[in-house]
Amino acid sequence: MEIEWDEHFWRVHSNVGATAMKLPTFFIPHGGGPCFFMEWTRGPADTWERLAQWLRDFNGALPAQPRALLVVSAHWEEARPTVMTGARPPLLFDYHGFPPHTYQLKWPAPGAPELADQVIGLLGGAGIPADKNPQRGFDHGVFVPLLLCYPDARVPTLQLSLRADLEPEAHLAIGRALAPLREEGVLIIGSGNSYHNTRFFGAPEALPSSRRFDAWMRDTVALPPPRRDAALINWGAAPAARACHPREEHLLPLMVAAGAAGDSPGRIDFQDVMLGALISAVRFG
Repeated sequence: MEIEWDEHFWRVHSNVGATAMKLPTFFIPHGGGPCFFMEWTRGPADTWERLAQWLRDFNGALPAQPRALLVVSAHWEEARPTVMTGARPPLLFDYHGFPPHTYQLKWPAPGAPELADQVIGLLGGAGIPADKNPQRGFDHGVFVPLLLCYPDARVPTLQLSLRADLEPEAHLAIGRALAPLREEGVLIIGSGNSYHNTRFFGAPEALPSSRRFDAWMRDTVALPPPRRDAALINWGAAPAARACHPREEHLLPLMVAAGAAGDSPGRIDFQDVMLGALISAVRFG
């Protein structure tokens, strides 16, 4: 019955077209493993409290309720952009060394196979070949934050992979191709972290490096698109760029969100010091 209801919901709401309010796009931090659902002992007990509250308030701050979520997580890379096509995606517990109960979390959100076809079509129309994966489940970059944003797990959700070459320009292009979905009730979310150097979390070097990079990110996302895109493509020249992102997979979801943003300006929507580093979320529009 639930799958029938979800498909009906999709058919009823899939023709909203230009009558729908254009949704913003986001780059969100997804924390560390299942951090929101355990007693945190690797630092202050309230390390994730403010981020958790921001995520709980996330849906209420939108101008309209999304009919579907399209999420790009730092934790899925493929040679070509790939979408999940399962009607009932499982969860991938792709974290290690956490309490046993964190491997029993549930977030039974329906998939969005029809949206997957639409995404493949939009990417193909932009000259970006893409693939489908009917077995893939939601990784923790999706289900951990969305358990707080959408605890009832009723909104159809589609996960899209990164491209394994991690080319920033390619990910901006992916976002631009998907931009029309914003006017059809689809909320586009990039899930990563603005600071992701696991060797230096908690170290004295983390805070000054993250502050410098975060200031660059704040100024960059506020630029008009041509200048914004140019700066994001050249992100490696930003202050402390490689100190914050030795490997850029946790930054690349920002590129998809920025590309999908079109002319919408970006701004820092959340900011806090966690594990000794300044970490931010970005909202476009």
